[in-house]
Amino acid sequence: MNTIIRNILAVIIGWIIGNVVNGGIIMISGSIIPPPEGADLSNMESLKSSMHLFGPANFLMPFLAHAMGTFFGALAAALIAGSYKMHFALIIGALFLVGGVWTIFLLPSPLWFSAVDIAFAYFPMAWLGGKLGIRK
Repeated sequence: MNTIIRNILAVIIGWIIGNVVNGGIIMISGSIIPPPEGADLSNMESLKSSMHLFGPANFLMPFLAHAMGTFFGALAAALIAGSYKMHFALIIGALFLVGGVWTIFLLPSPLWFSAVDIAFAYFPMAWLGGKLGIRK
């Protein structure tokens, strides 16, 4: 297959896989760590208004969703890319970082969570996924 086509597919498939992993973890998060009383995780307005009730444990699953989505998306991109595998893994990290920053504006979270999420969930996980994908 043409290298350019493989590289384009790497980004598209990596982004899709990362979003599926991210969304899957978010979907099951409420059953693993229950939200505070009165918080409706399926309604953005309810989530915004009840965010002050969330404790540190409630932010564990969103962090894992962001980190694992980025990791598996970057891994897929590195495995599929025909050249510059790490570059394409890091592109996935950049796409997820943009999504993470956008989410911070849509759904204000505590500063400590935003800082940890931005610092550790995106480029470090994309780099790890890229490294693992290069070794295969």
